Amino acid sequence: MDDHDERQPADESDADAESGPKWLERGHFRRSGIYMLPNAITTVALFAGFYAIVQAMNSRFELAAIAIFFAMVFDGMDGRVARLTRTQSPFGAEYDSLSDMVSFGAAPALIMYEWALKGMGRMGWVAAFVYCACAALRLARFNTNVAVVDKRFFQGLPSPAAAGLVAGFVWTMEAFDFEPYRIYEMRWVAWGLAVFAGLTMVSNVRFYSGKDINLRRPVPFSAVVLLVLVIVIASQVVDNVPELLFGIFLVYAASGYVHAVYSRLKARREAREGIVPPPDGL
Repeated sequence: MDDHDERQPADESDADAESGPKWLERGHFRRSGIYMLPNAITTVALFAGFYAIVQAMNSRFELAAIAIFFAMVFDGMDGRVARLTRTQSPFGAEYDSLSDMVSFGAAPALIMYEWALKGMGRMGWVAAFVYCACAALRLARFNTNVAVVDKRFFQGLPSPAAAGLVAGFVWTMEAFDFEPYRIYEMRWVAWGLAVFAGLTMVSNVRFYSGKDINLRRPVPFSAVVLLVLVIVIASQVVDNVPELLFGIFLVYAASGYVHAVYSRLKARREAREGIVPPPDGL
């Protein structure tokens, strides 16, 4: 019997009294270090989210939206830097989640609220809170299911993509001078987008993660040609950066539902083909 089994308490009340950190059971404290580089990048992402909140409160929504996209860039860098430098740590993972909550949860909700939802009374702040709460639930579910889910897909819309959808919409509307206080219908579009992004984050709809893409693997020449065509078409159709970014995240947010519908129709067809007997002669 090992040391852990010998120290099992006699009943549940003793379990509550004797439970504690392992370093406390051993009688000494072990101090763990914090890696500088990945956590510094996470701090930059956190600052970008905080900067977005400040600019939204000052009604500078274009700068606020740009800050959200900067937070997305640095949020994608910290994990990769940690893996490349072998500096992953539980502290870094928790710090990254807290940074994501500020940059992709609270900041987009406040930007949308200050831009369009503020004049809608209770309906406005309810939509902003739905987005913020769903972002928190999405991050909590991701942290608890990270070891059991399929790495190829996200369960629900990732919080950075939801933030990009909201920030891209506000930035695009600002670029086209569509002010929600002059166009009443724009408030309801913003309201619907905030609720849609929030509920999609906590849905069970699967979104492609791209984690199975191996850039070192050779690809067919046709794939390179297709990539060039997509870039050329996008550059001709889209005239400005805000419109391009919003279009990308809108297509990505819709891709999960398209994939869900396709998968369900495919499953029904396969089930139907398995039940119906084949024609005579086959």
